[in-house]
Amino acid sequence: MLPLTYAIRNLFRDKSRLAQTVGGSALVVLLVMAAAALNGGMKQVLSASGSARNAILLGAGSEESIQRSEIAERTAGIASAAVAGVSQTLGSPAVSTEIHYMTYLEVAGKSKAQALFRGVTPAALQVHPEVRLLEGTFPQAGEVMVGKLAFRKLGLKPGDLTPGTSALLDGSHVTISGVFAAPGTVMESEIWAPLSDIRMLAQRETVSCVVLRLDDPDDFAEADLFSKQRLDLELTALRESDYYAHLANFFKPLRIMTWITAGLVAAGAIFGGLNTLYAAFASRIKELATLQAIGYTRTAILASLIQESVLASLTGTLVASAAALVLLDGRTIPFSIGAFTVTITPGIALLGIVTGVLLGIVGALPPAFRCLKPPLPSALRS
Repeated sequence: MLPLTYAIRNLFRDKSRLAQTVGGSALVVLLVMAAAALNGGMKQVLSASGSARNAILLGAGSEESIQRSEIAERTAGIASAAVAGVSQTLGSPAVSTEIHYMTYLEVAGKSKAQALFRGVTPAALQVHPEVRLLEGTFPQAGEVMVGKLAFRKLGLKPGDLTPGTSALLDGSHVTISGVFAAPGTVMESEIWAPLSDIRMLAQRETVSCVVLRLDDPDDFAEADLFSKQRLDLELTALRESDYYAHLANFFKPLRIMTWITAGLVAAGAIFGGLNTLYAAFASRIKELATLQAIGYTRTAILASLIQESVLASLTGTLVASAAALVLLDGRTIPFSIGAFTVTITPGIALLGIVTGVLLGIVGALPPAFRCLKPPLPSALRS
């Protein structure tokens, strides 16, 4: 076998070609890591947003969008009395009546943008126990409470939505009463307001849904039976986890597009890298033939060329990993129903390393085979 120092020394024979190889590898690895982080972040936030213990009662035919659902407000009282297995907190059933409404919020002197509003009562905290008030108070009439990632959805800076800040909600003045967290869920980018305020704003007499907190996920059968028996209410029952799973499938084409985009750019970079290595190895045919003449086998020379290519691509992987940590890790990305945070996990870092190694091997094989293919006498005369 040729010593590793031979491959390392050859890396620096042409610094411009080394820079091209490292840059191309870094671009491909960075794109693969970005696609994996974006897909993972979106999938994670949607899968974590629904609880198997929550049953949603919404209008029949509105299973794909709570915002389009309309049911009678009296449904909450009827369901809490009729459905067995509803959790109780200090003797009060964990039943939340909600209106989900998309509209515009304008912070004084800042941008105006659309956000998802959820009209709620204090009972919402019983069915969504992951919600924690970070500062301020639960909203009263004329107030709203914002998720800690709502600023990103509204295109604002962190700190623009602090308690006491005034804003315009569809032309009406409101005050931010508090900031809440709901780690890893889409609720962190929502804005909550009193149910009565959102009802007046949406000019509707119905509500979007009723959420029941069950003692056990298996009690969902009771809620499903209730929705099928009360035909007069025109209801359908869904597990909250199933609802967000449907949303995850809805966004699947978008996630696939990110992989396709990364794949197309990666293919272009690979072809560019192949051309660079073809040029680099072709100029060394006589040198490689000399190595064969003094006793090194073609397999040993091929291994050395692969080592050289892998070292260059791993250097690019190192650059890409550093760029991913600086540019992507911790970034909040908005999408239509909320926002998610991009995280460079150990799994994504490992994916980047595997991609870099594969790039080095796949990129080196075709030019290496081409340079080692000629018979030894012709290669020595080239």
